[in-house]
Amino acid sequence: MSGCCGPTAVELEPSRQAAQPGDLPVVVIGAGPIGLAAAAHLAERGLDFAVLEAGEQAGASVAQWGHVRVFSPWKYNIDAAARRLLEADGWSSPDPEWLPTGAELIGDYLAPLAKLFGDRVRTGTKVSAISRLGYDRVRTAGRDAAPFLIRLADGSELHARAIIDASGTYTTPNVLGASGLPAHGEADAAELVDHALPDLLGADRDRYSGKHVLVVGAGHSAATTLLALAQLEDTPITWAIRAGNASRAYGGGEADALPARGALGTRLHAHVESGRIRLVTGFFTHAIERDGEQVRVISRDPSGHEQSVTVDQIVSATGYRPDHSIAGELRLDLDPILGSTRALAPLIDPNAHSCGTVPAHGAEELAHPEDGYYAVGVKSYGRAPTFLLATGYEQARSVVAALAGDWEAARDVQLDLPETGVCSSSLAEAQEQRVGLATGISGGLLGTPLPLATAGAAQGGGCCG
Repeated sequence: MSGCCGPTAVELEPSRQAAQPGDLPVVVIGAGPIGLAAAAHLAERGLDFAVLEAGEQAGASVAQWGHVRVFSPWKYNIDAAARRLLEADGWSSPDPEWLPTGAELIGDYLAPLAKLFGDRVRTGTKVSAISRLGYDRVRTAGRDAAPFLIRLADGSELHARAIIDASGTYTTPNVLGASGLPAHGEADAAELVDHALPDLLGADRDRYSGKHVLVVGAGHSAATTLLALAQLEDTPITWAIRAGNASRAYGGGEADALPARGALGTRLHAHVESGRIRLVTGFFTHAIERDGEQVRVISRDPSGHEQSVTVDQIVSATGYRPDHSIAGELRLDLDPILGSTRALAPLIDPNAHSCGTVPAHGAEELAHPEDGYYAVGVKSYGRAPTFLLATGYEQARSVVAALAGDWEAARDVQLDLPETGVCSSSLAEAQEQRVGLATGISGGLLGTPLPLATAGAAQGGGCCG
């Protein structure tokens, strides 16, 4: 391929070529918003790269919630480098004030961007493991001079000078069990459990209509699901959270700087107050007992008190966790609590920060002892639910600057995030509510399903998923 992105990256066969890191591409894992943003910055700096996407299209994870409208308008959802490359190719930006659906995010932005990169974006290409060519995790001498070895699911291998892992967390949801372990019987009930944002008013309507549905989780994916369920007639809804109240999920209402986000909590609160949604607090899922086509979900709190609810279907909106197994032979410095880098953890800790108070950070905070490997995007945050797309775009810019040797630009990290409504909480409140949070899918951009949109804008939102 020629044009904006230079020559096409070359796959090297270890048995036939002696790879030199400086001659190799940077490999980006994942063709979602952050992975493609990294590709755009690499293209602008003239660095050779390849993007490996496990799904069959760019934005494959976004496609799973394509029916959902995000709460932030287009002007906040497009990476600066990506915009420059697209506009140079004749692309016209969507209405900056429009709230796109996930499907629109792909069709109007991610797909054109991926197309711009041509065969540098390889879909249906799943990474199964990463190492250093000729080096396991223990061997040190000469390690930094060895190229990265990337093994794919089909057994083929390629080399890279550096790796930007933007693979996300969508395929590794948290379990229902309140202690971080699967609830007793959770595996047996798997066919009656969906993880976040089923298409309740579309493809999944018949599976849920008229059924008693339990939604577990206090994040904004849970809120989005609850508002959609409320539109299904004769569908009883129970909402279970571990916190003592749902005030954080309700958010700032009219005080929120993003009206669609504030409206989400306001409408959810109204449904709870009216009795349309039954809220159960202090619910610590301990066991799930299958009884034919129903399940009894049993809570046991730390004091031993038990309560239960019997339902037909469960939506688990309990968040996601990173999977670092593909990098098992790399030297990673992971925070023991969050699973982010140790340097990033105090900056994103949900005990101290909301998504609006996370400070700017970049390559230095994302670096591991394995020189040249960076995890960016929601995966970089580990289990912290405070990630936003804008944060990921700045991460990608900084990391690419570092890989280009421009450390002045890499260290000049800037981030302007709204400290508003549901994005804001005091330390005490965060400590009380954190057990009910659900980590986001799209970096805190999920809103209400498309049918709820009115006058060209959705009535929904969320901050941290």
